[in-house]
Amino acid sequence: MTIKDEITSIELTPLHVPFKDYVIKAMSEGEGNLGMAIAAEEAWLGGDFVVCKLISKQGNIGLGEAFLWLPETGVSPNQIIDAIKNCLAKYILGESPFNIEKINYRMDVNLARNEAAKGMVDMACYDLMGQITDLPACYYMGGKFVDKIPLAALIPLGDPMLMKGLVRTYYKKGFRNFRLKLGKSVEDDVKILQAIRKIFGNKINLRVDYNQAYRPSMAVRAIKAIEPYGIDFAEEPVNASDYLGMAYVQSRVNIPLMSHEGFFSLKDFITLVELKAVRVLGLNSDRPGGVTKALKALDYAKMRGLGVVLHNQPLGIASAMHIHFATAKYPFIDYATELFGQEMLEDDLILKPIDYNNGMAKVPEGPGWGIKLDENALDRFAINNTTILEK
Repeated sequence: MTIKDEITSIELTPLHVPFKDYVIKAMSEGEGNLGMAIAAEEAWLGGDFVVCKLISKQGNIGLGEAFLWLPETGVSPNQIIDAIKNCLAKYILGESPFNIEKINYRMDVNLARNEAAKGMVDMACYDLMGQITDLPACYYMGGKFVDKIPLAALIPLGDPMLMKGLVRTYYKKGFRNFRLKLGKSVEDDVKILQAIRKIFGNKINLRVDYNQAYRPSMAVRAIKAIEPYGIDFAEEPVNASDYLGMAYVQSRVNIPLMSHEGFFSLKDFITLVELKAVRVLGLNSDRPGGVTKALKALDYAKMRGLGVVLHNQPLGIASAMHIHFATAKYPFIDYATELFGQEMLEDDLILKPIDYNNGMAKVPEGPGWGIKLDENALDRFAINNTTILEK
């Protein structure tokens, strides 16, 4: 085993992976044909992604992915690829993936924002470290606490009967944690919580996501109305850019708030915390931009006494990354991890599926992320040719 290896090639493939038919149907029957209160006007029929391969001099391959949606991330797969091709590649090629802080520093000082592009590269570096050393990637984040992690299911916004039925379906599959989309109106929010708590009582844990549905004063009213129903935390009740509005709401409600659409960088999160606008940190592979920054954000959150949750709907690569992160930091993650790409997307683009069973996910075994890319699926869902960048 040697760690004297360097990155000699970067391969970037843009993809569109459609949602499963039942997901599209459930979303179309929900609020705004999106299953959530967000004001986006375009139908959301699938996920846009970039898959990144970092190839080393010795032939090892590290995998990363970026999950993109223009109403949230503001960048497309082609823009991600362009940023790496025309800016970031020169700071990655020829470098050792083990120099991860150096890589991140150089990416940050030479490219503002674009955490999705930088985070994808960072993610691939951790997989590459594991491939080079034949170790699971979780050992580069702190080790392995558990073999399985608990999961949360995502329930789109719709009629209370539809949402109650979806909760029942996933309850039968072993899920005991649920994220409910809310925000149609205060009255409808209460009806949804009443219907679900009436059936399941305290046998399940609930978190809610407003997708920026309310103005601050109305958000206070909405959250106070659901406080009796035992809510773990509430996500993005006001406009994503309204940090002061979030602080206004958090100071007036008991339920902890979490930002998602308004949180991209580590500095974004620190600003939200210092404003006392959030009491839960929501991490994923894109926010605040890869594994390295997620580790720093988690440490900061714990020092400030905040709760932490992992959540996303990615392909198999980033799903494996989240699971490795969750086992490495298991005692410090306060809520069940939400991974729903395997439920929503037609394909996860990995050869051997991750073991999801009884509301749990098993940590993939093997070096790096412990998964193998399905090259045929990569070709099938690609929307353009692979960009190859070499030293």
